[in-house]
Amino acid sequence: MGSQVPATLELHPTGCQPSRQPMNRIEQRFAGLRARGQKGLVLYIGAGDPDLQATEALALAFDQAGVDVLELGVPFSDPLADGIVNQLAAQRGLQSGTTPTGVLQSVAAIRRNSQIPIVLYIYFNLLHRVGLEQFIADAARAGVDGLLVLDLPPEESDTYEALMAKAGLSNIYLIAPTTPESRMEIIARRARGFIYYVSREGVTGMQTQVSDTIAAMTAKIRAHSDLPIAIGFGISNPDQARAVAMHGDAIVVGSAVVHRIAKLGGTPDLVPEVSAFVRSLATAIRP
Repeated sequence: MGSQVPATLELHPTGCQPSRQPMNRIEQRFAGLRARGQKGLVLYIGAGDPDLQATEALALAFDQAGVDVLELGVPFSDPLADGIVNQLAAQRGLQSGTTPTGVLQSVAAIRRNSQIPIVLYIYFNLLHRVGLEQFIADAARAGVDGLLVLDLPPEESDTYEALMAKAGLSNIYLIAPTTPESRMEIIARRARGFIYYVSREGVTGMQTQVSDTIAAMTAKIRAHSDLPIAIGFGISNPDQARAVAMHGDAIVVGSAVVHRIAKLGGTPDLVPEVSAFVRSLATAIRP
């Protein structure tokens, strides 16, 4: 049910670089997109917003709407990397009683009907509270394919990366416009699955126009890695999605979807209306 787990784990002399392993769902999906010459759609929602049953229903609808990777934000009391839209989603998730264990149970439920690649967008305190080794093992068992730990720098991730490799999960890292090229090289070397390029300084949120430095920054990243580059932070509509997709292997959309979930709440229109918007994004990047 979970991601593929290699029989053995070998480390390079650095102590953190795993040998080549079977591809998990994230890697398989991007390999398929690349083979077809298509761009990918990575979608973020807050788990448990408005409740975990809705999260499960949305996940299945998104799979049918053309989403390639689903990012589930695990609710946390201090989501420092997030703007107000996603902060409020985390608050609603906490109010609905969503816990890390509950999120993993929902992933397992999604896995009974879908093989959509799933990444948990999470803060390190939550992993630390459960125990790093235990959380990673539980995540793999539930069917998670990767983790994006917002506040864990690669320089402090040797143990984390080794455990992730052992479990067959992708450790996904962020690169920002302010990342020096020397550090960009380190991040690119250690990342697995894909690299998330944050196209704007600051926190998550909808924007009226896309950054004009995307092309130059993605070219710099490509000089250090052949991993897929997913570009996010600020993409709000199909036109922006189409424009940004020209420069990366995938786009990441979050706040624009979370905003619609907030408006529709627990109404019957939630799943059909949000998934229709998501389908418009997928159609924009894959006409």
